[in-house]
Amino acid sequence: MVIVLVSLLHFATFATSAASSVATAGTAAEALLKWKASLDNKNQSLLSSYALQPYFSSFPNLLTIDLFNNSLYGTIPDSIGSLSKLTHLNLANNNLSGTITPSIGPIPTSLKNCTSLKRVRLEGNQLTGNISEAFGIHPSLYYIELSDNNLYGEIPPELGEAAQLGVLDLSSNHLTGMIPKELGRLKSLLQLLLSDNQLSGSIPSEIGMLSALTDFNVASNNLSSVIPKELGECSKLIFLNLSRNILRGSIPSDIGSLQSLQALDLSRNLLTGEIPPQLGSMKQLETLNLSHNNLSSSIPSTFDQSASLTHIDISYNELEGRIPNIKAFHEAPITALQNNKGLCGNATGLEACPKMIPNLPSKRNNQFLVIILVSFLGTLFIIFIIVGVSLILCRRVRKTEAKSKEAQNDNLFAIWSYDGKMVYENIIDATEEFDSKYCIGVGGYGSVYKVELPTSQVVAVKKLHSLPDGEICNQKAFTSEIRALTEIRHRNIDQEYEAHIADFGTARLLKHDSSDWTSLASTFGYMAPELAYTMEVNEKCDVYSFGVLTLEIIMGKHPGDLISSLTSSAFTTLNMPLKDVLDQRLSLPMNEAAREVLSIAKIAIACLHTVPQSRPTMQQVSQELSTQKLHLPSTLHMITLGEVVDL
Repeated sequence: MVIVLVSLLHFATFATSAASSVATAGTAAEALLKWKASLDNKNQSLLSSYALQPYFSSFPNLLTIDLFNNSLYGTIPDSIGSLSKLTHLNLANNNLSGTITPSIGPIPTSLKNCTSLKRVRLEGNQLTGNISEAFGIHPSLYYIELSDNNLYGEIPPELGEAAQLGVLDLSSNHLTGMIPKELGRLKSLLQLLLSDNQLSGSIPSEIGMLSALTDFNVASNNLSSVIPKELGECSKLIFLNLSRNILRGSIPSDIGSLQSLQALDLSRNLLTGEIPPQLGSMKQLETLNLSHNNLSSSIPSTFDQSASLTHIDISYNELEGRIPNIKAFHEAPITALQNNKGLCGNATGLEACPKMIPNLPSKRNNQFLVIILVSFLGTLFIIFIIVGVSLILCRRVRKTEAKSKEAQNDNLFAIWSYDGKMVYENIIDATEEFDSKYCIGVGGYGSVYKVELPTSQVVAVKKLHSLPDGEICNQKAFTSEIRALTEIRHRNIDQEYEAHIADFGTARLLKHDSSDWTSLASTFGYMAPELAYTMEVNEKCDVYSFGVLTLEIIMGKHPGDLISSLTSSAFTTLNMPLKDVLDQRLSLPMNEAAREVLSIAKIAIACLHTVPQSRPTMQQVSQELSTQKLHLPSTLHMITLGEVVDL
């Protein structure tokens, strides 16, 4: 508290104009002393029972108020509205309640006077009031978080004038009315979170104009009409949640053009028709929930090639026929497939699909037709035998030649010293022309296949994605990088410092006859969120990816949902026990192991900070991992995520 007061005094003293600096500094200093005295009278070192009533009117040049994650109670003071230069207001995660005093309205109408506002965070309180009276024109405003309160009223259309707005989170309130079409003007908007309210009407087609949008969540409202096809124009969308509404009609095929989408939830609506085949061609889609609708017909065969899909739920529909032949459907629990018209296939709880039996020739066919049919089938059978024998003989010849050539070559993969065509043909044969069943991983730069060569040597082969314009990389640069990979020596490999596997991926592809434009080649779900709009790759991006991978290791699954919750600083997430986050397949660690897990969890969460500058460096991470582990404040099963963050 002393540091805070000294900092405020320093600001109040030196942020005034030259003409009135002495008078303003004196007023600010007097106000600070009064506030300090009120705190001292509490005879406490914390603010756990302190009402938020400082003398804000005495600080006309105040730029930032940041009192989040305390236990402040009472109402927000009138005097905040007089701070015309205020840019950041953060009172999140307190116990503020009731309406804010009459002069500033239920949601501070005096905030309209704070035209310099850039960031407002009031989430996780018990605030009430009409949100439509809160905001005016704020040209510099880029972040609004008012979730988990008791606000009511309609979303003000004036928010469409906040051209710099990047995050708008009004979820978990009591908002009514329609979603303003004016929000379609927010060209910088990344997250639009309006879930768990009482919004009605249709989803505005203008949302499709939000070209930078990555997260759109309007779940648990009363939205009706159809899903606008214009959503397919939000090309950077990663998370789309329209669940728990009363949306009607069919699923627009335009949704399939969202090639960056990782999670799609359309469950618990009144959707009808068939599942669009385009959804099976979405290369990054990991989670798909279409349950509790009225979808019919069979599941499109395009899902047979959906290698990225890991979780599905299509229960409570009218679907029938064979399920796709991929892991996501084969390993899905019966609860994700149940209550359909007649699904079959290789999954727990489903019946096997019946084999198709061709119809026998009708007895009414005349003898001449029978003779022609038999002759045709006999000829076709002979042709198949000849072609089959020829293919077998050719394959044997190729294998014999390959073995003889490989026997003469001591190092099969020496750079450009072997028959490249022969090795390529061996790879094609071993993978059956790169069939998806041999695919063991997909990244932003290519797909990796497991290949067993005729010499019984097992290797990993990466098939690079083609460039957007169809051109290939510079041959000389490509050859040089391959040579570097094969000659590398590193202490983290075998005893001879020889590499056995390497991931050849380049974050930037350049062409000699073009300007220096970059092309993102990272894996979705692991890259830092700021990459989506800054396209700037730096150390902090790697730190974020390290945090995602570390959480995935201790959780036993991708931590996408947890990261989203941590990013929004949801109150329920911070109170979640750490033991519920750990891999449920393993027993709860004890003693020294528990301390190590606690340290790793703290480091991982710190690496995921939404502000890149607040993430640790990798050197700091290394030092934390090598130093003595944290002392357990209580038994591991009682520690919450919030306590981990505060350690």
